[in-house]
Amino acid sequence: MCGRFAQYNSRDEYLQALRIEGDSIPYDPQPLARYNVSPGTRVLLLSERDEGYALDPVMWGYRPEWWEKAPLINARSETAATGKMFSKLWRSGRAIVPADGWYEWKKSGSRKQPYYIHRSDDRPLFMAAIGHAPFDTDHGQEGFVIVTASSNQGLIDIHDRRPLVFDTDAALSWINGGTRPEDAVRLAEEHALPESAFSWHPVSVKIGNPRNEGDFLIKKTDQPLL
Repeated sequence: MCGRFAQYNSRDEYLQALRIEGDSIPYDPQPLARYNVSPGTRVLLLSERDEGYALDPVMWGYRPEWWEKAPLINARSETAATGKMFSKLWRSGRAIVPADGWYEWKKSGSRKQPYYIHRSDDRPLFMAAIGHAPFDTDHGQEGFVIVTASSNQGLIDIHDRRPLVFDTDAALSWINGGTRPEDAVRLAEEHALPESAFSWHPVSVKIGNPRNEGDFLIKKTDQPLL
């Protein structure tokens, strides 16, 4: 599950970490400064387009016309490639969400303690996503979802699902138009970063309110609920 994440660094830093150079994407050193990215908002999404790369603001959520429930925000990597809801997106709408960390809630009875999860080396995260391409076109509520995988090791104590996070090479392969759907399945199964690549700590419950914003949201709280 991924219901909140942070995307606070600049476009430049994400592109440099991906080794993307050239004129296909305008550079911008201004930090995005989003520490509480929530579903239903527009998020910078990296995709391959016109033999280059593009960063587009795309709505986080996906609800086709026939879906009568709330928009979906995540897709399971184990079933997305073949299921009715997401197979088309898996074939032709693979993208990357550049980010700095994400939040999960650990539950115990009626209490829920949020945790901030990030790479131990503090490098950017490249979270696998699928959506309605092309992403420079408004498709209404058919935006994108973050692809998730099952958690192992210590992360499972917080939540049993986590975003599928790639390193640079796997991220670029994920969005490459020449990568076949079955190859993308193998990327998801074999090339996601392991739990040992991440660190996590409890943070303020204020992250639960999407109106709250600021770097205090990613800082360790001295008074966790659990």
